[in-house]
Amino acid sequence: MTPSTVIETEEFPLRQPRGPAHDVQDADDVEQTVGVTDPRHTDSQRTKLSVLIGSGILQLPIWGFTMSYGVFQEYYTNNWTFEGDRSITGVIGTTANGVMYLSMPLLFALFTRRWAHRRQLAALCGTAIACLSFLLSAYSQTIGHLLATQGITSALGCALIYSPTTLSLGEWYSTSNRAIAYGIVLSCKNIVGTTCPFMIRALIDAYGYRRTLQAWTGIVAGTSIVAVSLIPTHPSTAGIHRTRGRKIPWTFLKHRSIYFYSSAIIFQSSGYGIPQTYLSSYAKDIALLSQTSGTLLLAVFNTPGIISSTFFGWLSDNKRIRLSAQTVSAIPPIASALATLLFWGLTTQGNIGLLVLFSITFGFFSGGYSATWGGMLKQMEGESAERNEAIDPGMLYGLLNGVRGVGYASGGFASVGLLKAGTLPASQRFGYGTSPWRLGGSVEVESKTTLAVWARIGRETEEVEERERQRKGGRIPRMPHSR
Repeated sequence: MTPSTVIETEEFPLRQPRGPAHDVQDADDVEQTVGVTDPRHTDSQRTKLSVLIGSGILQLPIWGFTMSYGVFQEYYTNNWTFEGDRSITGVIGTTANGVMYLSMPLLFALFTRRWAHRRQLAALCGTAIACLSFLLSAYSQTIGHLLATQGITSALGCALIYSPTTLSLGEWYSTSNRAIAYGIVLSCKNIVGTTCPFMIRALIDAYGYRRTLQAWTGIVAGTSIVAVSLIPTHPSTAGIHRTRGRKIPWTFLKHRSIYFYSSAIIFQSSGYGIPQTYLSSYAKDIALLSQTSGTLLLAVFNTPGIISSTFFGWLSDNKRIRLSAQTVSAIPPIASALATLLFWGLTTQGNIGLLVLFSITFGFFSGGYSATWGGMLKQMEGESAERNEAIDPGMLYGLLNGVRGVGYASGGFASVGLLKAGTLPASQRFGYGTSPWRLGGSVEVESKTTLAVWARIGRETEEVEERERQRKGGRIPRMPHSR
């Protein structure tokens, strides 16, 4: 037995290179054939189900506010009571997303190894920070204070909930169905995005936004505490702090794929949050629809992602329909660009039909994009195995989230400039030329740029994927450089 194999049995979430006879597919086979009669296997399955349920519940306190911020933004604009620039309200939602994602690489690095045994405690601390921030924001008098509490500190608290619990989710499903598990959790996230706008709108209409924020604080506290208790740290990492563990491997930074995938994620994410933030206002100002219709469109925008996240996760993990990671990941940008061009821009006054079509198509494909990351991780693990290098999938997933934060932040600041650029008269026949459509048009450009990046990825990784298929199908001998 080689030293690398001994290390992996001690800490299996850190992927160590092995021969073709011991690849991920074999790990699935061993788990299915050997673990069926083992009582420990049954306990493990129950724990994995508990972790999956807890991760699904956590999507409410983590993402509920940011995915419903369009309702708050519309209320702030129409009922202005703050001191400061009104246009800053459009930055709060995208800033919150950006702060959450940008902080994730650091948080994932901390809780991958050094503080792995403190994951549940850290998630509870994040809950306290988020609750305090939402509670303080209910008493904001200035736009600066509102931005600080709702856009920054609450986002940091939610990121502190998300990072350690997501690491545990990935470790419990590290040997099989990881992409599907990510997809199911992302589907729960879209359920939150579908239902929360209606709940927030009803609370604001009945009690005002201050009482609504106080109620939201209680919801975040209750659901977070219950969900965190369902997500234990995986035994393979719970005791790392007691021994001198290895450092996080960074050799994947020498590969081109990480940079190509990162570029694609930046372009896609910079346009994703814009329609979600301005869809309600666009429906009211351009299509001349009611506030209720705007809230309905926001819910319709998130509903298709319930299906698409699980679908793209299944497509990335599917063992019968073998599609490359870049092929699966190219589908959302193509469809998003077409939806923006055909449905968003062609909307006319009083025409809710095209906006509904836009919400469904754009929401389905862009909402399922993150579920394709499981395929990206699988491909980069294969590349590291080809080079006989170690790789930490949890840390890699955190970096991809951080890259997405760069896109969210850039998209948020770009949207403010586009809104200040002004609009064509509302009497124009279509939505082309209006500031909201310029925001949507930026989505189209970014999606097409993403496609160009995918084409480059395909050329660079074709040889590696061919060798992977040969290894899994024909069991060819190990490459000379991988002893």
